Amino acid sequence: MTSAARTADTPRSSLDTSQRRTIALWEAGAFLWVMVAGSVLHFVYELSGFHWFAALFGSVNESTWEHLKLFFWPGLVFALVEHAFVKDYANNYWWGKGLSLLATTVGVIVSFYFYLGIVLPLYGEGTLWGAIGTGAAGVLLGSVVAYRVLTAPQRPQRFDRYGKLIMVVMAVVFLTLTYFPPKVFLFEDFLGY
Repeated sequence: MTSAARTADTPRSSLDTSQRRTIALWEAGAFLWVMVAGSVLHFVYELSGFHWFAALFGSVNESTWEHLKLFFWPGLVFALVEHAFVKDYANNYWWGKGLSLLATTVGVIVSFYFYLGIVLPLYGEGTLWGAIGTGAAGVLLGSVVAYRVLTAPQRPQRFDRYGKLIMVVMAVVFLTLTYFPPKVFLFEDFLGY
């Protein structure tokens, strides 16, 4: 049964081992894509000659917030592409991807400040590799969340609408706060390495 034919009253059956493996490979690919594309986005604003459009997707300074964009946008693009390949058997697709992007963002924030809470008192500064590691931890968390939700039993259709809503709200917030950052610690332009 295709996803178009499925209704809220006809839940999907359980995934077989091959389908689970395929989803696991897609989520491993998501991890690699987000890490590589995010690294490229780190420099796109400067390489563009500080163009306003590049500022929407790339890091405009060294604040935590600007680095979160480097994980969100590649994750969103990957979710849109992946959907075409796994939509016929992945459960809760948009719900899983919305939660994944949210988990990545929260995971990066928590791991980064936990890391700084340890290294700053001990060494006075962090390292580039430590900062990259905290980003990888957040992206890994997001990939694990996506896999768990996409392979879980099918939830009611409204959960996919919630996932889409999470993604839209996050996109609007990232686009808006690039140009109108509040005066809170996430937006401070500071080097953690």
